[in-house]
Amino acid sequence: MWDYLIKGVRTIDPKNHIDDDWDIAIENGKVAEVAPDLPVGNARQTSEFNAMIAQPGIIDSHLHLGINPYGFKMEALAGVTTCLDMAGETDFILENSRKDGCGINFAILQALLPGKNIASNDPSADEINAFIDKVLASGAYGVKILGGHFPLTPEASARVVEICNQRNVYVAWHAGTTTDGSNINGMRQAVELAADNFLHLAHINAYCRGAIKPVEEETLEAINLLKNHPNIVSESYLSARNGTKLNVDQNGIPLSGVTRNCLKRFGFSVDTKGIEEAIKQGYLSVILEENGLSTLADRKDSLELFRQSHGDVSASFDRVNPFLPRAWIASAKRDNGQFVVDAISSDGGCIPRNVILESGISLIKLGALSASEFAAKTSQIPAQMLSLVNKGHLSTGADADITVYDPVTQKAVATFVGGTPVMLNGKVICKEGCVIAHPNSEAFLTQGNFAHQCVEANLSLLKQLHA
Repeated sequence: MWDYLIKGVRTIDPKNHIDDDWDIAIENGKVAEVAPDLPVGNARQTSEFNAMIAQPGIIDSHLHLGINPYGFKMEALAGVTTCLDMAGETDFILENSRKDGCGINFAILQALLPGKNIASNDPSADEINAFIDKVLASGAYGVKILGGHFPLTPEASARVVEICNQRNVYVAWHAGTTTDGSNINGMRQAVELAADNFLHLAHINAYCRGAIKPVEEETLEAINLLKNHPNIVSESYLSARNGTKLNVDQNGIPLSGVTRNCLKRFGFSVDTKGIEEAIKQGYLSVILEENGLSTLADRKDSLELFRQSHGDVSASFDRVNPFLPRAWIASAKRDNGQFVVDAISSDGGCIPRNVILESGISLIKLGALSASEFAAKTSQIPAQMLSLVNKGHLSTGADADITVYDPVTQKAVATFVGGTPVMLNGKVICKEGCVIAHPNSEAFLTQGNFAHQCVEANLSLLKQLHA
């Protein structure tokens, strides 16, 4: 007898070419059967989701869980079943996952932070190897160069990518170095420095904001760079907002390169006064934590929170990401029909911009994507990126990670992880999350009693993803 039966849905599974009114049966956490008119009497529990769409669970391939404890809940509400954190801190996220993990699977790429977990912005090969050893043994899946915020030198950035490839360690890069910023120049530099190595180049839309050339030219260049370098996997997000930190130095200058660049772009001075003016004019909002969620504070509260914290707050600029590159990058294809940018992410989590469903369904309605293509970009391909062979599809025996959403309201109505409901009708069922980590973390996670799955990235296979 099946444990659970999902009925009344339009089931979409791009891997198995399913797009029809079929039911989904679950047994022992796995997909047992997908077929029309499955009998209710064969299931211990049945849920009817009339006129809803079910697809393999959404995998958010770029988000942030280390800002506050609320990211797991916010992702669960947004229909996400598995996610990839792109900064850390690993220990903070692991501890939050115990009580607030909402049953979500999550992997962590620990960022290299000059002056914090590495000595400088130009670490040697020995320092990089020591950093990798440490983070892979303490719960991380791989590493991240956080170039837009805390850049390394070009030489050190190239060393990180090269060493990770030599060691078969997953590596991502928010483009930017000490010589080029988080813009199309930085993206071009990252592609060149990666050479023919595997690299996950983060949020491609972030380099197409018109900072160097007109938006259309930057977007076309970004697309062509990816077409010409199939060793690079990527994702983009669909929100008009970004995320940043407002910490300033003793002279009132923002420490984050992203904050500095945004202030310049909108014509504000690059200092505390400029931050306050950006808040007053509605370009910048402080992220407020209340009622178990992260929200955007209004102008008055944002200004007060910034002043009270002396800048030690997270924030978000609006109107940063133009619509054209967001839509174009999400739908652009290679000559062989594959997507240029592999996945749709949120770059959210703790940051209130978890709009994969809302904005993705809008692209479906605009005709930029089909519902099957949306499922491929939000589940099937991200599962391949993370070497999760049992996720991203509804084959018999696959993990029963499923997202059910309303195509009219463009909201998630239910999520199942390992066959267990973790969100139903806007209510999150709080339980421990499951960490996806490098095999070197097995002993650490077992000793700490963390629910976990250890997976080693297959970089050779990933380099052939666009073949």
